[in-house]
Amino acid sequence: MKIKGAEILIKALEDEGVEIIFGFPGGAVIDIYDELIKSEKIKHILVRHEQAAVHAADGYARAVSKPGVCLVTSGPGATNTVTGIASAYCDSIPMVILTGQVNTSLIGNDAFQEVDIVGITRPCTKHNYLVKDIKDLAKTIKEAFYIATTGRPGPVLVDIPKDVVQAFAEYKPLKAIKMRSYNPTYEPNMKQLGRVVEMIKNAKRPLIFGGGGIILSRASKELIKFARKIQAPVTTTLMGLGAYPASDPLWLGMLGMHGTYRANMSTAECDLLISIGVRFDDRVTGKTSTFASKAKIVHIDIDPTSISKNIAVHTPIVGDCKISLERLNGLLGEEDFKGIKASRKSWLDQIEMWKSTKPLAYEQGDIIKPQFVVEKIFEITKGDAIITTEVGQNQMWAAQFYNFDKPNCFITSGGLGVMGFGLPAAIGAQVACPDKLVIDIAGDGSIQMNIQEMATAMQFNLPVKIAILNNGYLGMVRQWQELFYKKCYSCTEMSHTPDFVKLAEAFGAVGLRATKPEEVVPVLKKAFASDKPVIMDFVVEREEGVYPMVPSGADITEMLLV
Repeated sequence: MKIKGAEILIKALEDEGVEIIFGFPGGAVIDIYDELIKSEKIKHILVRHEQAAVHAADGYARAVSKPGVCLVTSGPGATNTVTGIASAYCDSIPMVILTGQVNTSLIGNDAFQEVDIVGITRPCTKHNYLVKDIKDLAKTIKEAFYIATTGRPGPVLVDIPKDVVQAFAEYKPLKAIKMRSYNPTYEPNMKQLGRVVEMIKNAKRPLIFGGGGIILSRASKELIKFARKIQAPVTTTLMGLGAYPASDPLWLGMLGMHGTYRANMSTAECDLLISIGVRFDDRVTGKTSTFASKAKIVHIDIDPTSISKNIAVHTPIVGDCKISLERLNGLLGEEDFKGIKASRKSWLDQIEMWKSTKPLAYEQGDIIKPQFVVEKIFEITKGDAIITTEVGQNQMWAAQFYNFDKPNCFITSGGLGVMGFGLPAAIGAQVACPDKLVIDIAGDGSIQMNIQEMATAMQFNLPVKIAILNNGYLGMVRQWQELFYKKCYSCTEMSHTPDFVKLAEAFGAVGLRATKPEEVVPVLKKAFASDKPVIMDFVVEREEGVYPMVPSGADITEMLLV
């Protein structure tokens, strides 16, 4: 029996196991919405801006390691998704974005709300489709999920003209598919792994450098086993936080521009750098010509185009991080590592000295320090929360002062650095994990970019907590102006911001404020005890900086310290 294209789409999504769609309706997708509301398997979360739909799908995907899905209309609805798509692309987040399109006969005619979203998103999607024939719709959806979730994950966009969803065709659920031109390599080369084992046996100062690829491939347990077996310290990128427990003695903290002193110094002094699921972002490497210059570099990654793209490596290994670590651990199990702790002692002692002499530090006086707020959030939650962030100083303080022991608990826009990401991402994470405490650590500037999503949180009873570190500035830009532009604070002071307590109340949420250090803990405890969305306004030290800091393009050992 032939059914309508919109119904085929919903059935195809149901067959992919989709349970949640974040979206915003419009004329080009009204037929899809007419079918969507009939589905007993898919729930729709109506956001207040299409950009938030993508960020929410992103947060959902990261929280539960499943593809996020969003649905928007054509034209401006589609273009409003581009920032979120680019963010997911940078961070390799599996996502399927469904956009409406004008009738196929009108494409290219400057029709109302027509835009070439396939052309616009080609550089920032893993793949994208324009479905021109109803016969291709089901197969395209199947391929979209397959591409988004396999190999190096990423966003896939499917643009569907209105006449396609209004056309009729038969629908038969499709089985698993294969694509001749797309065959990710999961199994690593065992000969190359054997070389890595020999390098480990000969190394005196090894260091493991992990990235978001470890979390995406669910390889944390294998990483822990690997690090402890070879007694090598571990550092990660921002995206890798949580991949290795921060409570473990081998943990060094984050690497890079705002990484810890010990992580950056260890990278400069190590003789073997085992890089897993990273892409050597410039915020991590600093000056590439001197990055890990004393080390032999191993790079394990499922994406062959990432290897030697930014940093030349000595031993490349293309493969899935989890499978590669499983194979490595298997090879290491055949080796005698009884004396390994003694052989690593001088290296680990050196790192401990760096840690004790240059720790992450701040002094809490009469004015609330933002680091103090983050530390108290960690102490009260005992690390058992999902933390999202906006972008700027708030993001870095969260990364530095909240200790992540588990994967999928730190959700941030790492590669693109999107202000306005945190609140909608928190909504997505809360939808995915309704029983978890979800906290967005925000700045007063960034929270205003998608603050309208408080209405979404209220409508769907999502009790997200927003901790605003309110310094009255666009803080990270101000810090750069202070350090590198002779304190010329050009256009970074926010002389007028909303009363966040009243704003929360206007949405029907709870608003709380702390202006003194002794008020921080009571405010946090009251917020976390609430079953409603809460905005916490922490009035913090205005010109506090994020340290350590490596100036752009400098060697990562050239850190500015407190």
